[in-house]
Amino acid sequence: MGVLRDSRKGKNVKKLRARFKLWLSSKDVEGVFGDGKWRLLKAIDSEGSLTAASSKLSISYRKAWGDLKKAQEALGVSLVEKQRGGVLGGKTTLTSLGKKWVKAYTGFRSDIEKEVEKAYRRHIARLVK
Repeated sequence: MGVLRDSRKGKNVKKLRARFKLWLSSKDVEGVFGDGKWRLLKAIDSEGSLTAASSKLSISYRKAWGDLKKAQEALGVSLVEKQRGGVLGGKTTLTSLGKKWVKAYTGFRSDIEKEVEKAYRRHIARLVK
């Protein structure tokens, strides 16, 4: 992480770090799986429902459900299982494949994040010391 300095006051203006958005696409479908769907699946796993997960992520239930449907249809797998409510309310859980996708994407993203940080240090960091 580098720091830009305001030459007039000698104070830190902004701390810089490399950031990126990552997603997987197919020839036919853009945005099959990426950071947003990964965060959604992690939130479903921790919260136990799509409603609670979408609330935690500050996205609408409709968007969350649409994103899940898009990913499941494009990948041809079920990522979640929904149980309708009733008196006690419904729940949504990750399938075993849903858990595998979260784990695999977590590792994939971590590897890319490390490479992005290396590239930042190699090309940018010396400019903002």
